[in-house]
Amino acid sequence: MSSLQTLMEMGFSENASKKALSVVGGDKIEQAMEWLLAHADDPSINDPPPPSKSDTESASDGKMETGEAGSGETNEGDEEEAARSIKCDDCGKLFQTSAEVEYHAVKSGHENFSESTEEKKALTEEEKLQKKMELAEKIKQRRKEREAEEEKEARERERKRIQMGQAMAERKRVSTTQGEEVKTKCFPKKRRRDKLEDKLARQKVKEQIERDRQARKEMFPDKTEAEAKAQPIRLPSGTPLVQEFKAKESLSAVRLWVGLNRTDGLSADAPIKLSTTFPRKTFSEDDMDKPLDLLGLVPSAVLMITN
Repeated sequence: MSSLQTLMEMGFSENASKKALSVVGGDKIEQAMEWLLAHADDPSINDPPPPSKSDTESASDGKMETGEAGSGETNEGDEEEAARSIKCDDCGKLFQTSAEVEYHAVKSGHENFSESTEEKKALTEEEKLQKKMELAEKIKQRRKEREAEEEKEARERERKRIQMGQAMAERKRVSTTQGEEVKTKCFPKKRRRDKLEDKLARQKVKEQIERDRQARKEMFPDKTEAEAKAQPIRLPSGTPLVQEFKAKESLSAVRLWVGLNRTDGLSADAPIKLSTTFPRKTFSEDDMDKPLDLLGLVPSAVLMITN
């Protein structure tokens, strides 16, 4: 299996695999794999690789070889001393191309290189298989690290979301509490105001009863309060009517008298409802047959008329 096929089986695209092999030179799967992992975030990693120098210089190389062959002269001493690789003086590794040297320098930080007559041996099939397994393990480890990082980021996002929800709930709770406090502060004021208004209303009713009592005494100066049984009655227009009824007379007699003697222009057949203001009470049809003393309208009372 070729190096290109090996890299493609590991999940890399064809263009990325070709570019990596072109950079590291030859079939160096491990270095190509390291280059692919280091440039995984490069947006142009899957672009077609540029044409190699061997393709562009093949024609000129052919011409040069032809010229050299025609000369028929060789220097065996020069061939023996010719550099066969580039050696890293810092770690002792051998490289075939300048691209390999550049990649190694960037990765390791080494700076000292020199030409060497040593020839870099090609990997055996067992070594290639071992390298392939090591690269597969590196890919697996890198994938685990990436998944762990993504899980960590997801937990952080969830933590921030929970914190934001708690902050919103706390703001809502504070706002509700403040609203309840405002209502609580305002409620006593409203209650005091209602009590004052109710007290004033009762006072007005008492004053009106007292005025009606004085008016009754003026109308019946020769009778005692127990004998008079005067019933002041106020029409819806506010006009008062005063009439004396017996304690045992029914409330229907009062209603009948009002219908016959009302001065607000309505007929005697118009519906009439009788009620008291203090204590507030509206008399029903069942109350019409009850006597005045049983209804609490004796010795005197103020009745209001509503239609």
